[in-house]
Amino acid sequence: MKKPDFTPFDRMQEPPRQNTFLLPLIWLVSWLETRQGHLQIKRIRMEGLKPPFLVLGTHHAFMDFYVTPLALFPYRANYVSELEGFEHYGEWAYRQIGCLGTRKFVNDLSLVRNIQRVIARGDILVLYPEARYANVGTSSLLPSSIGKLAKLLKVPVVTLNMRGNYLQSPIWNLRRRRGSRLEATITQLFTCEELTTATAGEVQTKIQNALTYDEYAWQYETKQVICSPWRAEGLEHPLYQCIQCGQIGYMTTSGAELFCKACGSRWFMTELGRLEEVERPGASVHIPDWYEWERRQVEEEIELGRYGLELPVQVEALPNAVNFIDLGVGFLRHNNEGFFLRFADKTERALHISPQATFSVHTEYDYRNKGECITLSVPDNTYFLYPRGDGFYATKIQFATEYLYQKNRTRKGTLNAGPQ
Repeated sequence: MKKPDFTPFDRMQEPPRQNTFLLPLIWLVSWLETRQGHLQIKRIRMEGLKPPFLVLGTHHAFMDFYVTPLALFPYRANYVSELEGFEHYGEWAYRQIGCLGTRKFVNDLSLVRNIQRVIARGDILVLYPEARYANVGTSSLLPSSIGKLAKLLKVPVVTLNMRGNYLQSPIWNLRRRRGSRLEATITQLFTCEELTTATAGEVQTKIQNALTYDEYAWQYETKQVICSPWRAEGLEHPLYQCIQCGQIGYMTTSGAELFCKACGSRWFMTELGRLEEVERPGASVHIPDWYEWERRQVEEEIELGRYGLELPVQVEALPNAVNFIDLGVGFLRHNNEGFFLRFADKTERALHISPQATFSVHTEYDYRNKGECITLSVPDNTYFLYPRGDGFYATKIQFATEYLYQKNRTRKGTLNAGPQ
């Protein structure tokens, strides 16, 4: 049996420029993949803009990686990517298509240095600041460091807001759907001069607004019909709590229906992406509204001191681009003090991540056919955690992580306030 390789990924290695000889193939594959959606690209203030510049894109689905090269044509670019892609496709290949390896939701100064290197040599740097696919087709709050990064680089800032990528293949059921078209708007948001005169906060706000989206609202407004008979299957992952009775863990789906096994409530997902109550014809729910209602329930739990998670988990580590390493069954605890992970193997004993150390958590609903999981990252390792007990809901853990971060950040700001 091959011995696991625990050597950390080399975060300091300078990323090569995107291989020129691969560019025609990248553009061809991207065109073929987006053909079904009849991709249309709208360009705003892009005339005459040449590298170097920073591109910040929305993050819906894997389709993002086909739309982006076409939006940047005829220029090549470097892309910030998580290590799962390096492991899956091979490090050499991933570097040849211009990827910079990093881990999600960690502070990585070596990544900042590599981004600076890309810009300094006159290239384009593409970053998807949401750092994970959209759970229900809506934008996430961006890390507050994005505005500071833009100011640091001192090059034009371009945003790429994509439409339809999520609707074609939502993270909770990756089967490709027909009926959704693809659109993208690429905008020069800041020139160098505009960037110089704006504060980091102003830059942050403008970027957040430019990368805001709601896929289901867009689908409904444009009357895009998605009639796949299985279109609701998997929706119980982000919508894990019944909005009628409040029970958690009883939601399930079949075909185009979502229903609660606790109270019997049923919703039919229409071909325009709305959830209509079966028992009350005409009454409907906007999927992102349900999702945000769940978020508020978690926030209330935290405020009332009722939130907490303790259960065994299967732990897999990804220290590099070579291998996932099975660390056996560990024990995960999450509460107001952050994450506590206890390992059962002999290589590592425990891990603690405080609330203020992680802006959010990466969620998966069926990662490589292994089911729901979350990932916890430190600079030199990523831990994939799969439940081995009841009470694990990836979306709920995400909501709690985000709220605890904001709460601790606000508290820190309050403590630091006053005369300087």
